Amino acid sequence: MPNIVRASVIQTCTAAYCLSDTLDKFERLTRLAKERDGSQLVVFPEAFIGGYPKMSHFGAVVGDRLPEGRDEFLRYYNAAIDIPSPAISRIEAVSKETDIFVVMGVIERDVGTLYCTAIFIDPEGGLVGKHRKLIPTGTERIIWGQGDGSTLPVIQKRFGALDSEATKISATICWENYMPLLRTHYYSLGTQIYCAPTVDSRPQWQNSMIHIAIEGRCFVLSACQFATEKDYPPGHAVSDTNNCHPDNVMINGGSVIVSPLGVVLAGPSREPEDILTANLDLDDIPRGKFDLDVVGHYARPDSEFL
Repeated sequence: MPNIVRASVIQTCTAAYCLSDTLDKFERLTRLAKERDGSQLVVFPEAFIGGYPKMSHFGAVVGDRLPEGRDEFLRYYNAAIDIPSPAISRIEAVSKETDIFVVMGVIERDVGTLYCTAIFIDPEGGLVGKHRKLIPTGTERIIWGQGDGSTLPVIQKRFGALDSEATKISATICWENYMPLLRTHYYSLGTQIYCAPTVDSRPQWQNSMIHIAIEGRCFVLSACQFATEKDYPPGHAVSDTNNCHPDNVMINGGSVIVSPLGVVLAGPSREPEDILTANLDLDDIPRGKFDLDVVGHYARPDSEFL
């Protein structure tokens, strides 16, 4: 009997820090993935809800923070969401109506701190888990708090019959994917669908996604934002203030789906908005682990960290 999950990565962006418009976009694209592609699982990019403040510096320099930077942070803080919240409830409702499992990057507001978070929404169970990015990268550290070991789940989901084996799903956000021990943690828990929401649109990112798929013998689903200047609020920072134009690219996509043997099944896409879909034959995972299991027969714990 085929052991296949129909999965999509959604290449899109936040709608100018507007929560209602971004949720409308989420619903439209999720329904399209279901109706057109028959998707059972969709992955949205890093910071899809709340936005990724590319090129912003929030008025921060070593030893000082400017008042206008605090005002910019206030705007960004107000674009974030609580977990749970009405926004989460709407995502849960769309997931249930479409029977699609959703993995999505959000900016989570927890009292006075923001976190870059990935949420897991099950059609039947609603919000079943979240993962907070462990180490924000570079200047991200002035606006996002650090996650910790309490939010490192591998979620189990049955996509077929009730007696079918559960599929194991994880999420690792952007440059967390360069943390070997974090990857090993997920491999050790048996992740099969390794989701990588990101805003890294460099060509080099594709090399990392292929490497992780081969290393972990898992399917890698990387959803990246594609954003232009018009997708940000008025007055938002841009890369070149002397050459502002609504169509200037801020984040250049590159979403991709990779098999456990490193075969690119879909993408990378450079389209402004795209849905990439592939059949994930989960039997390809044990086929791959026949000759490489980095937390099993190909591990050498006696020689690690020497």
